[in-house]
Amino acid sequence: MSLLHAVIIFPLLSALCSPYLQRMTIRIHTGWFMLPVPMLIFAYVMGKLQLVQEGDPIQASIPWIASLGISFTVYLDGLSMLFALLISGIGFLVVLYSIYYLDRNKEAVGTFYAYLMLFMGAMLGVVLSDNMIVLYGFWELTSISSFLLIAFWFKREKSKYGALKSMLITVFGGLAMLGGFVLLYVMTGTFSIREIIGNVSAITEHALFVPAMLLVLLGAFTKSAQFPFHIWLPDAMEAPTPVSAYLHSATMVKAGLYLVARLSPVFAGAAGWFWLVSAVGILTLIYGSYRAMKQTDLKAMLAFSTISQLGLIMSLFGLGSAASVYAGSTESLFYVKATMAGIFHMINHAVFKGALFMVVGIVDHETGTRDIRRLGGLMSVMPVTFSIALVGAFSMAGLPPFNGFLSKEMFFTAALNIMEMDVLRMDVFGILFPVIAWVASIFTFIYSMVLVFRTFTGPKTFDKLEKKPHEAPIGMLLPPLVLGSLAVVFGLFPNLVAYTLIEPALAAIHPSVLLPGQQFDASIHFWHGWTTEIFMTIGVICAGTVLYRLHRRVKLLHQPLFSAVSLNRTYDGGISFLNLGSKRITDCYMTGSIRHYLIYIFMFLIISVAVTMGRVSGIRFDFAGFAPMSLYEAVVIFALTVSVIAVPFARTRMMAVILTGTAGYMVTLFFVIFRAPDLALTQMIVETVSVTLFLLCFYHLPKLKKEAETLRFRLPNLIIALGVGMIMTLVALAANSSRSFESISDFFVKESYNLAGGKNIVNVILVDFRGFDTMLEIVVLGIASYGIYALIRLNLDGDEKSATAPGYWESGSKLPINGIRSNDVILRTISKAVIFIILTFSLYLFFSGHHEPGGGFIGGLMMAAAFVLLAMAFGIRTVREVVPVDFRKVSAFGILIALLTGIGSFWFDAPFLSHTFGYHDLPLLGHSELATAMLFDLGVYLTIVGITMTIILAIGRDK
Repeated sequence: MSLLHAVIIFPLLSALCSPYLQRMTIRIHTGWFMLPVPMLIFAYVMGKLQLVQEGDPIQASIPWIASLGISFTVYLDGLSMLFALLISGIGFLVVLYSIYYLDRNKEAVGTFYAYLMLFMGAMLGVVLSDNMIVLYGFWELTSISSFLLIAFWFKREKSKYGALKSMLITVFGGLAMLGGFVLLYVMTGTFSIREIIGNVSAITEHALFVPAMLLVLLGAFTKSAQFPFHIWLPDAMEAPTPVSAYLHSATMVKAGLYLVARLSPVFAGAAGWFWLVSAVGILTLIYGSYRAMKQTDLKAMLAFSTISQLGLIMSLFGLGSAASVYAGSTESLFYVKATMAGIFHMINHAVFKGALFMVVGIVDHETGTRDIRRLGGLMSVMPVTFSIALVGAFSMAGLPPFNGFLSKEMFFTAALNIMEMDVLRMDVFGILFPVIAWVASIFTFIYSMVLVFRTFTGPKTFDKLEKKPHEAPIGMLLPPLVLGSLAVVFGLFPNLVAYTLIEPALAAIHPSVLLPGQQFDASIHFWHGWTTEIFMTIGVICAGTVLYRLHRRVKLLHQPLFSAVSLNRTYDGGISFLNLGSKRITDCYMTGSIRHYLIYIFMFLIISVAVTMGRVSGIRFDFAGFAPMSLYEAVVIFALTVSVIAVPFARTRMMAVILTGTAGYMVTLFFVIFRAPDLALTQMIVETVSVTLFLLCFYHLPKLKKEAETLRFRLPNLIIALGVGMIMTLVALAANSSRSFESISDFFVKESYNLAGGKNIVNVILVDFRGFDTMLEIVVLGIASYGIYALIRLNLDGDEKSATAPGYWESGSKLPINGIRSNDVILRTISKAVIFIILTFSLYLFFSGHHEPGGGFIGGLMMAAAFVLLAMAFGIRTVREVVPVDFRKVSAFGILIALLTGIGSFWFDAPFLSHTFGYHDLPLLGHSELATAMLFDLGVYLTIVGITMTIILAIGRDK
């Protein structure tokens, strides 16, 4: 694994540690431990700046699912480096800011930083991934982690509403984007973005090219809050201010912009890409700026201003795509300036908007409100905060000498230049771009002035505030002060970023527009003379100043036009309609009867399998070559048949459980006869634990009452039973008689020792060849055990005392102190010796499983069986005393070991869950084999023990 991979994994590992750090450190804020994470990442990426600037991108790859072309490939070029620096640099300032913003005594700061680091790692994964499937995985992880961050104050209804809205919209777009990625794979045969860019000429005329483009843009537009998908961003402002400053101004909302920039070499040559990206961007710009003027909540104002600024950048990327239309000509550099303006403004926006969000957080933190109608005169008591707000607002308004002025001038230039395009017939519609850009800039000027002057100047309104306002501590002031200083520095010395960041990013976005010998001119100058752009800026200032003075008087400027009709109402209505419709449909089949559910499942199984077998050609039933039935097999079949037939006629649940267990043990005998010791051991232990589980469940149920089993009741049961039996028999016969390929078992027999170093083929398949399946299975089992535990501890009787609270199980409570226990003296006496034999055998099965019958799964079940015997003989309380561990944590620890074993292979540039083995001379043991699969098997062992005991103890302690 390379250091570039570690850049992504480091924050993810930090997220795992954060909750534990909060518990371990009482007096130290958890944020101080998280602060070095973004700082080290920023330092590493900055260290690669010169290499990338010289046109030498860094690449590292770890194979993952090679058969599908999926690998964990990271790629650091000019574009990804720019975003990585924004993510880590502003991430550092946000973490520092949050240390002073969040009170560790009142907030779950450990959880907060876990979510924040998870998001940081996901964003770095998005911008550094070259493989589209890996990119999609990190893309959706940003949606999940942002959902958790927005809902951090989960007791607030608005927080939960905003979190759900953001996740639904962005995940919807992400699924559409995945469809676009799949179409690109169909066209090119690769998931690598760089390989697709290199093969773009072969797909531009493909029938799937336009659908792929539309699906990809849908993902980008939803993530970057473009109209009409912008509605999630204002509601997401219910998150803590550090989250808003990080996610919704500098990182997450930039992910869609990154996607558009990254895939511009693929789609930019299409006219549809130009029109969609530029038109949606310019529409979002004007709409967001207009709505921002009408807000009275400071964060809502910044939210709509963010939407507006994102639209501006998106439109610039769309206008810049015109360079691909003129690719190979000197005219192409004319339109690259638009992309250059978009990159520069993206940097500027992250700087001034991050500072403004932090300023609003300070105002809210120190005054108790964000309502601009209750604020005023804060300049006298918060002079530093006012100065930072002034710089950020003037930069956002595009006033000199701040950085926003330069990128706004470049935006005007791009909008004017696009009028001269003849290839895309801009002679008619081209005039709209500079007009809309100018009007939107006036709106931007207005809300920028409202934000800073209505808050900090004017009459003092301190009597309306919940808190007495005062200046924030230096820890909260330092991050926005740094960002505000950068707004000034980038304005006065723009070429600091022009040649180091913007030029390499341009080379990544437009790799094919240059002629031999041409170079990008990324220089930015403060003064170009009395140009049209300067006069447009003067017009913005004059018109904006007049309208700002009229802002409170003209309803058109500060009140919504259509309050009864809005996109938010459409969204809410759509969600309500889907909820109501799904409830009505669900009520039709969710009757609460387990019998009905089983009928649905088995009917679907019978019909689907029968139709499939009827439609598939080549299925035959060959009864020749079957081995003769031995006497032992006949006896077992007879006993199995009798026990199964007797189950429906059992008069008590106890008898039904015994008969079911008998059928299971007969299957165990079959495995013994067929010389499958692993399967026999597993079946035997599973049956033993299952019977115990059934008995524990039925212990709490009332006596069995036979229903009025009329013909109408019995006939469906008979039909379902016969149908399932017949269809599964036919499937077994067809599978045995209609083989179209060589059996894969031959491969496992030949290669299990050569490739995995194990002679027990079953165990080798579980922990090596099919280790990924096994890992998913233990995860599913773990989730099921936690679900059972949660159901058991539900307080359905309305008692305030939880079923897990201390003292609930003590003498005098509703349950006996030892739960379910046995009074059999013989059982107790024998168990004292048998338990140790079972535990010893369990360890033997675990350690010998690589070559002999056994393994982690069987060994774990065997150990759980020992604990079950202990519980039945001496009571559940005794199990708690003898084994004082939380079995839920045991299962979680087992899953973690299995997962880390798989991740560990990345350090050796091997695919996920790759294993190796070798022989070494060990003290006392001599020449012995060591296999990394044993670590994975240990995870399986612990998981099975934890899962089984969690279920047994939960049900055994139930009321």
